[in-house]
Amino acid sequence: MASSKKTADAGETKKAAGDSKKAGAGGSKKTASAGGSKASASADGSKKPGRNAGGAIAQPVKPSKELSAVIGDQAMPRGEVVSKVWDYIKSNKLQNPDDGREIIADAKLEPIFGKKKVTMFEMNKLLSAHLE
Repeated sequence: MASSKKTADAGETKKAAGDSKKAGAGGSKKTASAGGSKASASADGSKKPGRNAGGAIAQPVKPSKELSAVIGDQAMPRGEVVSKVWDYIKSNKLQNPDDGREIIADAKLEPIFGKKKVTMFEMNKLLSAHLE
């Protein structure tokens, strides 16, 4: 019976060692409180300038005449442009049924893409040429 007690004690020791690793003891990871925030107040009470949320993708862009025929002529963020183009593609069933990654351009999309078929990955690159 003494041998079974030794194995039970050894198991508890390993478990306790594993718990301390999970708790972050001895780790070199930074914590949220260690780095601080860019928007934190400085010594004189003013806020430090930080990054804009979203960056360039949140900046409104104006669509070209060809792209305006699909999504409208209002300026909007790039993410919204792509979303509206996808809405147009799906509502007009322009995805290849055999390969959903492929888009079959109709009369409105062909001037934008410059060809009859494009992949979804090419689409984003081709759209950027029609945004100001």
